[in-house]
Amino acid sequence: MALKLKRHLAERWIVYILQCADGSLYTGITNDLNRRLEQHNAGTASRYTRSRLPVTLVYHEEPTTKGGALKRELSIKSLSRKAKEALIQSVKPSTINQR
Repeated sequence: MALKLKRHLAERWIVYILQCADGSLYTGITNDLNRRLEQHNAGTASRYTRSRLPVTLVYHEEPTTKGGALKRELSIKSLSRKAKEALIQSVKPSTINQR
């Protein structure tokens, strides 16, 4: 029981947004982002993205718990397209560093 709780607390959950080849946005959660992106691009992760390949990761964040990730996923899914685009732009650098 204690080991299961320890493992549960150690898991890292990620909320992500993908941009599909047709320009649509897909929101999901995972505890292994690289594996999940590979699954999406292999066409084995979701029906929605399977017909809209390839997909590109455009946003991600790490809530503190799986429950927090699920709640955040729902809140992102309820946003308008314009609000999702603003969220995505909020984490992209507005200027490019030139060296």
